Amino acid sequence: MICGLYGVETNVTPQPDIIWQPSLFGDEDPAIDRAFTKLERIQLDEQSWVDHAPGWLSSADKLFHEIVESREWSQRSRHMYDREVLEPRLTSPWFLDSGEPLEPVIVEEMRLVLSARYELEFDSVGFNLYRDGRDSVAWHGDRIRKEIEQPIVVLVSIGEPRRFLLRPRGGGKSTVFKLGDGDLLVTGGMTQRSWEHSVPKVKKAGPRISLAFRHGMDPKAYAGKKVTPVSPGSHG
Repeated sequence: MICGLYGVETNVTPQPDIIWQPSLFGDEDPAIDRAFTKLERIQLDEQSWVDHAPGWLSSADKLFHEIVESREWSQRSRHMYDREVLEPRLTSPWFLDSGEPLEPVIVEEMRLVLSARYELEFDSVGFNLYRDGRDSVAWHGDRIRKEIEQPIVVLVSIGEPRRFLLRPRGGGKSTVFKLGDGDLLVTGGMTQRSWEHSVPKVKKAGPRISLAFRHGMDPKAYAGKKVTPVSPGSHG
């Protein structure tokens, strides 16, 4: 057990034993669309929007393999209803103020290009690994500092596409995106304040990685979370 940024206890799980899909292997180097040629802005309401660009990252298969093999993975848990509950996915965070280089190099290229386009500095990246259909994330909004009224969060999804749902905070009709294969989704305006999102469980799915580029993460976002020992590929 080691102690990470903000005092969050983590148990490192290198190289998770996930089931690879044949389509996830490729020889071409990944590349991003710097011109954002396929980008479409979608208004969720008068103050909330998302930018969606299918296939923004091309040839993502090789990157998927590199991220799984090179990142140090951990599984967080939180205290709920008088017991510890494991989060059903693996994570590997990176923070600019850690002084560590952001790798693989193409991910740093993404961060710089996205920072330039949205005119802010994305100072953290969350690597989230959904090993199969049992891995998921419940309805929530990202914990960004309150001083940032309209935070922008960027998601780049690689691997097998999964349903990503957005709904008004507290409930309502969902807007559905199917993200994977290098798709880009950006939440802006009041989306992180007045909407919430989830990745629901499914009966069957291949592995997927979501890269979440954020700025101004609230240090309290990880308060009360720790990681219990878990074998690679285990779901607790």
